[in-house]
Amino acid sequence: MIIGLTIILILVLFLPFTVKIVERNLEVFLFIMGVAAAIVSGMLDKSLILKALEDPIQITLAVIIAGLLFRWLQSPIENGILGMSKAMPFRLFLALVVIILGIISSVITAIIAAIVLVTVVSVLRLDRKSEVRLVILACYSIGMGAVLTPIGEPLSTIATSKLNEDFFYLFKLIGTDIIPGVIAFGILAAVMIKPQKKTRSLYADQGTESYIDILIRGFKIYLFVMALTLLGAGFEPFIERYLLDLHPYILYWINMISAVLDNATLAAAEISPTMNEPTIKAILLGLLISGGMLIPGNIPNIIAAGKLNIKSIEWARFGVPVGLIAMIVYFIIIVTIG
Repeated sequence: MIIGLTIILILVLFLPFTVKIVERNLEVFLFIMGVAAAIVSGMLDKSLILKALEDPIQITLAVIIAGLLFRWLQSPIENGILGMSKAMPFRLFLALVVIILGIISSVITAIIAAIVLVTVVSVLRLDRKSEVRLVILACYSIGMGAVLTPIGEPLSTIATSKLNEDFFYLFKLIGTDIIPGVIAFGILAAVMIKPQKKTRSLYADQGTESYIDILIRGFKIYLFVMALTLLGAGFEPFIERYLLDLHPYILYWINMISAVLDNATLAAAEISPTMNEPTIKAILLGLLISGGMLIPGNIPNIIAAGKLNIKSIEWARFGVPVGLIAMIVYFIIIVTIG
């Protein structure tokens, strides 16, 4: 069993990063791997199937509803963004964009927050370096803030489900760590981004999303979360054997691999209800922070970089140093409090 799960884990961790057809069909691939893991571990039964069907419902509905609202309100939102950018000091505006998107991403979902971010960048006229920095800092904020509720992003959906906890569990567990971090990224945006507006550099041809596009995105999220539920259940024997006895500080740094691998997939494989809260907290913080370092690490990164044509090397030049500093700062905080 352990050999089979090890093979599946290797496939899950490396094929999406190395094989284009797997990357383009990630949801289907993870679903197949999830079913395989559940079968190999002997966990596939009626209760798991029902749980896998139920877990994605909340976040899927949130993504679809938020997508519809954004479609209907896209023009007023764009006009409002432009108006606010002119009505207040520009550095304050940038800070508020990063902070507000980070906080509300837990309600409107990280996916919609990333789409709003693309709209903000498309409306503003900054030099390319400033635009890339704004996108990366905002994606750090969104990726961290979205974890505060189970509807914010797949990672929080899976973590809440696997731990069998209530809607506000993650907010209570790491809210005091996440919210200051979101504010800090907003302050960084105000300090590190030039206020001078220049010729548009990054630009997304927004158009108006069709209803079919919104429904397809919702279906992909549903399949993605279902796959992660199956993966998480399938890997429970693996977790109990190899991860439960590791020190939380070791798990924190191990999860830097979230920079190149989707952090929700790693959360599904790592988190177990038998873990204590310091360990769960260390896993989550390691995944959330390092997930912003590179484009593949988190859903908002992928959406924003794809729509705005940001290259991997551009992201890495700024995203990796910022992420490393954040990892060190949070580690000091964890050690001090712990």
